[in-house]
Parts: sequence; C-alpha cells; structure tokens
Amino acid sequence: MNVGKMEENMKYQIHVTGRINPRWSHWFEGNTHRCQSIEKSAKKQTRQGGKIIRNLIATVLVAMLSSSVSLAQDLTADEIIQKVNDQFNTETSYAKSTMTIVTTSGQKRTFLQESWSKDRGEKNLVRYLEPRRVKDQAVLMLNNADDIWMFFPRTQRVRKLASHAKKQKMQGSDFSYEDMGSGNAFVDDFISTRLEDEQKEGKDCFKLELTRKEGTNSSYSRLVMWVIKENFLPVVIEYYDENDTSYLLKTMVASDFRVIDGIPTSMKVVMTNENDNTQTEMELLEVEYNIPLSDDMFTERSLKR
Repeated sequence: MNVGKMEENMKYQIHVTGRINPRWSHWFEGNTHRCQSIEKSAKKQTRQGGKIIRNLIATVLVAMLSSSVSLAQDLTADEIIQKVNDQFNTETSYAKSTMTIVTTSGQKRTFLQESWSKDRGEKNLVRYLEPRRVKDQAVLMLNNADDIWMFFPRTQRVRKLASHAKKQKMQGSDFSYEDMGSGNAFVDDFISTRLEDEQKEGKDCFKLELTRKEGTNSSYSRLVMWVIKENFLPVVIEYYDENDTSYLLKTMVASDFRVIDGIPTSMKVVMTNENDNTQTEMELLEVEYNIPLSDDMFTERSLKR
C-alpha cells in the first residue's frame, strides 16, 4: 500500500475511532511528526464535519418548526373544531372517574362512576359505584343524548326521560346530560368562527366562537373555546344562555393533560356555574381508548344487567 493511500486510511480511522490504529505505526517508523500531523488534521476535519452536521440538524428542525407553525396558522375554524371533535370522540372508550360537586354553601358530594362510549360518542353509558344511595344506578344516552334512559336498582325499573331532559343536571352537578353525551355537537350543532389566537391558562391557544345553527336544539346559543395548539384539546370553554348570547352560564377549565393510548387526554375538568356559584370537578382515575365494546351494552335491557 502506498503512503498516500495509507494516510487516507489513517484519517478515516481517526474520524471513526478518534485514534490511530497501533498496527499501522510501522508504516511511519521514524516519522512521528508526520503521524501527529495526520492525526491533528483528521481530528480538525472531524470537528468541522460535526459542526456542519449539527448546523444542518438545527436548520432542519427550525424549518420543521416553522412549517408546523405555518400550518397551524393556516387552519380554518372548521378544521380546528374537527380536530377537537376527533380528540374527544374516539371509536370507543372506558373511564373510571370521580365527580365532586361543591354546593353554594360549600358542601361537597362525591360520586364514583364508570362510563363507556361507542361510535365516537354517539352512545354513552354511565354506571354509579358510590355513594351507596346511588350504587348501581345507570344512565344510557343514545343519539348524542337526544334519547336518555335511567335505571333505578331499588325498583328494578328503567325509565325513559323526556326529550328536554338533556338540558338537566346529572346528579345535581354542573354538567348536563348534553355536556356528557353530546358526541359530535361541536361540529353538527354549531357554526365555528376563528378569532384572534390567545394564551389561556398558560397555553398557546386557538380561540373559536361556536354559534348555534338554526334548527338545532342545543342548550347553548354560543360557546367560546380556547383550544391548545399543541394537542387540540380545549383548555377553557364558555357556555352562553340558549336565549341570550351575552349571558354567560358556566365555564369549563381543563387541566392535567396526559397522553393515554396515544391520545391526548385532560385528566381533570372543572365546570363552574357563573350564576349559582357552584362547581363540579370531574377527575379521571382510569381511562382506555379503542377497546372492544359490544352494541348489547348500549341497550335498555342491558341497564338492568
């Protein structure tokens, strides 16, 4: 092997391992200065190459971030609310949660419940575990809570609620049946308008106004929603009276955001009634998404189980 070729091999070896292979030293016996010169040159090239690679990576990352920000800025209100709807309404879900109600006098009542959802929120089943007085009570909501049945274990009877019941409070909480089982309501019942982006609860957010469509029976004339840009989850939603678009009824604030089964999830939600001075906190203890659920679960007969 000629000396020039050997020098190139030595530089490559230094680039890869950071040192000269001792077995090559006999090629340059008596020429220590030349070996040191080759080593110094190779290490300099390696440092320069590393700097170039680091700069290239940084450039690519900046470009990707800029592209992501640009895409986010280009999203329409309809595209944003569709993403919100998709995050909320997975194909199926299961959750175990607590619901704590704080009354106007400051007293607290806590419920432990399990819930199941199917067909992207169109079917919902809630079964109460605690306290004892409501144990085994169950609520079935179909057609986005337009049809509601309740099971009372003491009488072993199932009762279908009137159509306007979706506007009523669940167990006296600040969440209505509509809030809990409305499925695609954000998309189907409202017209979305994108407002100026804002920070809310320390998050960079899209701000949307949702105005009720003509002919829909939503309990709210409009909603104002702050959607986290990072995960498309609402961090705050304001609910306005069905007959007065300026009259704020209640405000929902979400927190403790985690990724469960690859899906962004708010583990805690607080709904505050702005007029009654009451508050209800929902906290997820367990949650699973896209699990096998039978249609038989979501029937009037299954409520008695």
